[in-house]
Amino acid sequence: MVVLAASIISKSGKALVSRQFVDMSRIRIEGYLAAFPKLVGTGKQHTYIETENVRYVYQPIESLYLLLVTNKQSNILEDLETLRLLSKLVPEYSYSLDEEGIGHTAFEILFAFDEVISLGHRENVTVAQVKQYCEMESHEERLHKLVLQSKINETKDVMKRKASEIDKSKIEKTRGEKGGFMSLQSMGSGRIDTGFGSDTSISSSSGGFGSGSGFGLSTEVDSFSSKPKGRPPASASAPPKGLGMKLGKTQKTNQFLESLKAEGEVIVEDVRPSIGQSKPAALPPSDPVTLTVEEKLNITLKQDGGIGNFDLQGTLSLQILNQDDGFIQVQIETGGNPGILFKTHPNINKELFSGENILGLKDPNRPFPTGQAGDGVSLVKWRMQSADESLVPLSINCWPSVSGNETYVNLEYEAPPMFELQNVVIAIPLPALRDAPKVQQIDGEWRYDSRKSILEWSIILIDNNNRSGSMEFVIPAVDTSDLFPISVRFTSTSTFSDLKVVNVLPLRGGNPPKFSQRTLLSTENYQVV
Repeated sequence: MVVLAASIISKSGKALVSRQFVDMSRIRIEGYLAAFPKLVGTGKQHTYIETENVRYVYQPIESLYLLLVTNKQSNILEDLETLRLLSKLVPEYSYSLDEEGIGHTAFEILFAFDEVISLGHRENVTVAQVKQYCEMESHEERLHKLVLQSKINETKDVMKRKASEIDKSKIEKTRGEKGGFMSLQSMGSGRIDTGFGSDTSISSSSGGFGSGSGFGLSTEVDSFSSKPKGRPPASASAPPKGLGMKLGKTQKTNQFLESLKAEGEVIVEDVRPSIGQSKPAALPPSDPVTLTVEEKLNITLKQDGGIGNFDLQGTLSLQILNQDDGFIQVQIETGGNPGILFKTHPNINKELFSGENILGLKDPNRPFPTGQAGDGVSLVKWRMQSADESLVPLSINCWPSVSGNETYVNLEYEAPPMFELQNVVIAIPLPALRDAPKVQQIDGEWRYDSRKSILEWSIILIDNNNRSGSMEFVIPAVDTSDLFPISVRFTSTSTFSDLKVVNVLPLRGGNPPKFSQRTLLSTENYQVV
């Protein structure tokens, strides 16, 4: 009971891959393979052919044949089981079942055949075991990668040192040109700032919003020293034009960075502001007071229904442009969701918030901070966890089915009427494909990213007109588990807390400052696994 050869041939008898497990001449095996297409009849249902000398056990795979050449004493049941195992292995190593795909992965297929058949007899292995046995670890390759990474790290260190030397030279040049003028301005002079500051050197209060900021009186004194501390005087905020320092190595450094980028290295340029230059600020909001309600969703849905994880985190942030507008209180209202627990900042008056839904400082004589980066300072945070599937704003159903050499995938989304979702993107991972999937029906638009092998289904808006939709596409036969996890992204102007700012109350009389509210619900990690 011996398998003489395992081969993949075309319909015309051309041998693409052939592995002999006994001592055979090339002319003999080529004669067997060339004679096979003439022996295959049309309309026959069996998968073996016997001649005077050998038996052919075969299986069609698209436009090719997977063929076992055995002697006539071989056990046909074992040969069929061996053929079935080989037919599962070929698609694992070849990205397409045609002559080009088999030719590109010929050696990988031969190695897999050797793990299944040894000296003509079948080994007791599975597909997973064969893939594990074929994964080889090379000590030389690992050593080469370590040496390459060491060179990259060394190059990065050289780049950072060069950039630091350039910055120091610029600073010394600027200091030398302005030294006399700055000394006259700084001798016997001081500056006192009151309010909020993240760059102050002395603070009389340890409490505050965020890190590095505090309520109370902050004092900052600029004095002349060899190492400038704090911010430079206003008169020295900009260097004179035409006095910049030019170094001959700058061009070489830029060429060095460009060469690294050309090799595919990701370069993060560290731009440090010099003396008299401030960091570029983001575009400030148009209204004096801006309140931002933001909620982020972390949801894991199961393929067969149900919720694996539902976690919602929300924040109410306050941003104030002018310090005079900081003496305020904020009146809010919530939707009364019993599953949401609100927590205020330690400097917020909790009794006032719990009794009247008003956010105000414990000390009304102190203003809210101004000039905060991002969305401002956080006033209230909340969180909600649930196992109620009806709260999910968008559910995804995936129904893959394998038919022959193709996999038909049907996807459907359903959105309850509680939210309107914008910029919805449903990303389906796919195995490496030679061609883009065939999308037969879709509600929306699709895009295939061949580099990441991801199919993206996009819907601009989901409202009452399209609370459900579907998509159907076809790909070569794959393991259906490879289509997960499915990732989902969207945004919405509605939130679970339904928190709204009712009014801004001034503490020192006069008209309340103009305010605006921004509301955003977005996904942070939304998957179907």
